[in-house]
Amino acid sequence: MKNNKIKEMSSPELEKELGELKSELFKLRFSLATNGLDNPMKIKEVKKDIARINTILTQRKLEESK
Repeated sequence: MKNNKIKEMSSPELEKELGELKSELFKLRFSLATNGLDNPMKIKEVKKDIARINTILTQRKLEESK
């Protein structure tokens, strides 16, 4: 997911997307532990997307508090 797309989304949409990504990360880790993944780099991509969303949400909260 690109930063531009993330910045265009509203905060509730980002919260929903964050929940979906966290559940996807859980499924990927579980799959890796049980039978292996076709693309283990997918875990890294999902982690980066989670970090991007958290960064944008934190920036928005700081802007609101000013």
